Amino acid sequence: MKCRCLASLSVMVFAIGLTVVLVAPLTMAGQAPSAQPRAAAATTAKPWTGKTPDGHPDLQGFWTNNAYTPLQRAANAKEFFTPEELVADNKRRAATQAEQTEPGTTADVHYDFTQFALDRSQTRLATNLRTSIIVDPPNGQLPPRVGAAAAAPAGGGGGGRGAGGGGGAAAAPGGARGGGGAAAAPGGARGGGAQAAAPGGAGGGGRGNTTYDQVQNIAIGSRCIWTGSSGPIMMPPGYNPAFQIVQGKDAVMILIENQHEVRVIPIDNTKHAPTAVKSWLGDSVGRWEGNTLVVETTNHNPRVLTGTFNGTSDQLKITERFTRLTEDEFKYEFIVDDPKTWTQPWKGEMPFVKINGPIFEHACHEGNYGIANTLNAYRLEEKKAAEAAKQAK
Repeated sequence: MKCRCLASLSVMVFAIGLTVVLVAPLTMAGQAPSAQPRAAAATTAKPWTGKTPDGHPDLQGFWTNNAYTPLQRAANAKEFFTPEELVADNKRRAATQAEQTEPGTTADVHYDFTQFALDRSQTRLATNLRTSIIVDPPNGQLPPRVGAAAAAPAGGGGGGRGAGGGGGAAAAPGGARGGGGAAAAPGGARGGGAQAAAPGGAGGGGRGNTTYDQVQNIAIGSRCIWTGSSGPIMMPPGYNPAFQIVQGKDAVMILIENQHEVRVIPIDNTKHAPTAVKSWLGDSVGRWEGNTLVVETTNHNPRVLTGTFNGTSDQLKITERFTRLTEDEFKYEFIVDDPKTWTQPWKGEMPFVKINGPIFEHACHEGNYGIANTLNAYRLEEKKAAEAAKQAK
C-alpha cells in the first residue's frame, strides 16, 4: 500500500512538472517576452502571403498591441524616435512601472503590477519608432473640437487598467511617450478619468462627487462592463493585452482578453443595424479591400462614448483597417470621423505582433462585486455630512 502511494505521488509530481513546462510559455496574457523592443517601424521580413480556405488574407492567431506609445504626441515633439531613443525610453518606462508605491497613498491600495506580472515590460512590446498613435493631424494630436464642445478636454477619459499612469495624462500631450499604459488607453476600464466622465459624475472627492451615489452613475469600466481596449478603437489596455482573431467565410471574430469581450464582425454584405440600436462595442460590419480587412462601426452606446473621448456624438463612425504584413505582424489603422465633435476626422495606426496562445478568461467581476461596499461607503459619507451640517447650525 505504501509503495502504491509513493508511486502515485511520483506520477503526480511528474505530471505537475510536465504541466509547468508546457504552460510556462503561456503567461496570463498569452505573452511572449521580447529581449529588446523592436526599433524599426518597417520590417524586412518576408511579406505574408497566407490565405484562408475562402481565399482571403489569413489574419488568424494570437496578437498584442502592447506598447508605451501614447495616443497623442507632446507639443513640438518630433514624430519619430531614433532606435536608440526608443530603447532608452522603453527602459525608463519599465523602470517607472517597477517602482513600489508609497505606503498610505491611494496608489498603494491597488495591487503591485510588477509583482503580479501585469506591467507592460513583462509582455512582448509591439513597438515602433512613432512617438504617438495619432498620425493625422500631422502634429500627432486630436483636432480641435466643434463649437461648445471646444471647451471640453481633448484628451481621453482615463487610463487603462494596470496602466501605471494617471487618468487624463493618458491622452494629454504632456510627454512624448505618455505615462505608463494609461497613456495609450483612453477610456480604460479602471482609470480615474473614466469615472469622472461618467454621467452625473462631478469628479473629485468629497460630498459633491456624485459619481458613486448610485449604481447608474458608476463608470461602466469600474463595474467591469466595458473596457477601452475592446474597441473600436482597440487600444493598448495596460495589461491583459492579448487578442485572438478567428476567420470564417461570413464573419471575423476578435476575442479581446481584457474583460473577455468578443467582437463578431460580419463580412457577408450585412447592413448596419437601425440607428436606435446601440451596443457597448457599436455595430460593426466588414469587407475586404484587396489584402486589407476594412471594418466600419457605428451605433455606439452613449455611455461608452462619454468614457472614451470625454463626449462624442451620435454621428461617430470609426473605420478600422487590418493588413497582414508578415508572419509576425499586422498593421492596424483607424479613422475617427465625428463632424459634431471634431473639426476634422483623425487617424491613428499601430502594429500588432504575434504572441503565444491560448487566451485564458479574464473574469473581471470585482467592480460589480464591490458595488454594495461602494454604495454603503457613500451613504456613510452622506450621513457624516448631514451630521456635520447639523452641528454647524
